[in-house]
Amino acid sequence: MNVQDLMETAKSLVANNKGLLAMDESNPTCNRRFAKLSIPQTEESRRAYRELIITTPSLSEYISGVILYDETIRQHKKDGTSFIKVLSDAGIITGIKVDIGAKDMAGHPREKITEGLDGLRDRLKEYFQMGARFAKWRAVITIADGIPSRGCIEANAQSLARYAALCQETGLVPIVEPEVLMDGVHSLSQCSEITEEVLRTVFNQLYTQRVMLEGMILKPNMVLSGLTCSQQESVDEVADATVNCLSRVVPAAVPTIAFLSGGQSAELASARLNAMNFRFKSRSPWALAFSFARAIQQPALEIWQGKEANVSKAQQALLHRTKCNWAACQGVYNAAMEGVGT
Repeated sequence: MNVQDLMETAKSLVANNKGLLAMDESNPTCNRRFAKLSIPQTEESRRAYRELIITTPSLSEYISGVILYDETIRQHKKDGTSFIKVLSDAGIITGIKVDIGAKDMAGHPREKITEGLDGLRDRLKEYFQMGARFAKWRAVITIADGIPSRGCIEANAQSLARYAALCQETGLVPIVEPEVLMDGVHSLSQCSEITEEVLRTVFNQLYTQRVMLEGMILKPNMVLSGLTCSQQESVDEVADATVNCLSRVVPAAVPTIAFLSGGQSAELASARLNAMNFRFKSRSPWALAFSFARAIQQPALEIWQGKEANVSKAQQALLHRTKCNWAACQGVYNAAMEGVGT
């Protein structure tokens, strides 16, 4: 493990108020999104869509790193140039999703455990040799009657920590993603309580597994009421609840908190991130950044529709969303920015 390289990569991933673009959807997930828009669910369609994303002009002005999927990291542009080279030439750091998905957890009905530790050391070495310099592992926690259980939280926390230790051994910065899902009727206070418990458990395991906090990135959910909860708090209330929760459990040694979007609308994710930076940036011990997937990609996907003629307009929409989130990282995003460049 090269400590200095890990620390420098972690800092580079959010330098100049930039963030991360997550385009690490598994093939089944990508196909489901394509199906909703009647886009052919083929490898070539997935390749063409990913080429659209990574060749977006000026993407590197707002995005420092891109998270890929195993299929994606091996793909090429139509002219034969590897995606890794395209990103490297643009000054964008390549990342890779390395878990193999959340599966039903034995003995814990309605709960999931993320799998993929078997053989992970060898896979990480291969990805590093291919050019990846950071990785991602996602755990999912559901709030409902009687759950999450301690067993589910502890099992996922241990897997995240073991993954992170293996990443750092290999030279990859681990993105640690414990996601408390938005689905449900839970209140903001319930989400805050569970998020705090999850993060406290995760960091206990990171310490136990001797993960260097300065060489990792935390990718948490924002603290939100459930999607079907009758009370939905204001942008500022969400910002306060989220940062207050994180302040209780995330060590200052962690350089960056890069939020997931988790199904929020593109505009709302930007507004909430902006409120956090506007209100807390000057005194936050960590950079408050973004690692969004749908909240950046979805508008572009809906414009593209699988048609070559729509590529340029789709790229404009994608760039617009990255610029909005770059502004949000500075606390200068506002609703007047919407509609520009789309």
